[in-house]
Amino acid sequence: MRRTSLSRKIFVVCNTTFLIIMALLCILPLVNLFAISLSGKAAANSGAVTFWPIDFTMMAYEKTFNNSNFIRSILISVARTALGTFVSMFVITTAGYALSKDFRGRTPLMWFFVFTMLFGGGLIPSYLVNTSLGLKNNFLVYIIPGAFSCYNLILIMNFFKSIPKALEEAALIDGASFFTVLWRIFLPLSKAGLATVALFIMVGNWNEWFTGILYMSDTKNYPLASFLQVIVVQGNQQDLALDPTSALAMSERTIKAAQVFIGALPILLVYPFLQKYFVTGLVMGAVKE
Repeated sequence: MRRTSLSRKIFVVCNTTFLIIMALLCILPLVNLFAISLSGKAAANSGAVTFWPIDFTMMAYEKTFNNSNFIRSILISVARTALGTFVSMFVITTAGYALSKDFRGRTPLMWFFVFTMLFGGGLIPSYLVNTSLGLKNNFLVYIIPGAFSCYNLILIMNFFKSIPKALEEAALIDGASFFTVLWRIFLPLSKAGLATVALFIMVGNWNEWFTGILYMSDTKNYPLASFLQVIVVQGNQQDLALDPTSALAMSERTIKAAQVFIGALPILLVYPFLQKYFVTGLVMGAVKE
């Protein structure tokens, strides 16, 4: 058996310790948030809650799920994430498939897309353009402006370029169309890349809050991230929908903690199913130009 050197053992111990510390730094704030959401008013307001609930109560979650504004914001976020991910994946997979081929004018076209990574129009021009297109107070403002990402396009394109050309040529000789080749060959062979990019898009759509605040005049049209930003950061108490009796019995801090924890939960549940593709997709999609 090969002996492990002392330097290797030291590296493994230090690396493991570092990763454990980083994992705890990510997990413990969520545990603390969850404990606060299940604690009583006095313990939550005094800051006595650490990683275990004090004066256990489910009132914060009962009040949260009885809040129609909160439920509406969740539904908007779910619809935005599902539709936004589908539209964005369709755009970048079709564009990535086309740009993975060699054709005249490909290089200028690719630089045209890369230019969008380096320079942006800015907030005011973007607002004027989206408003002139009728996207203000329109659900499609959550979908259309962010449907294309050059970074994700490059990842998908590099995945497609790594697939042997012989597979596509054989399919075309057998009479398959380009869309059939994309659907039957390229997409199944690029699951890791597609899962990686889909996770990026899902997280981005779920966590993005500025668009709702900028383009929606009514908080009833806010997605969950915008709704939580108004409540937690701006301190808008009206959308908490607390009646006087509930306000006396429970802390606003516990309700905010419950809502933030619920907002983070969907991504935490989805990530484990895509984790096995994540590292592979991120590395393989970045090895070519």
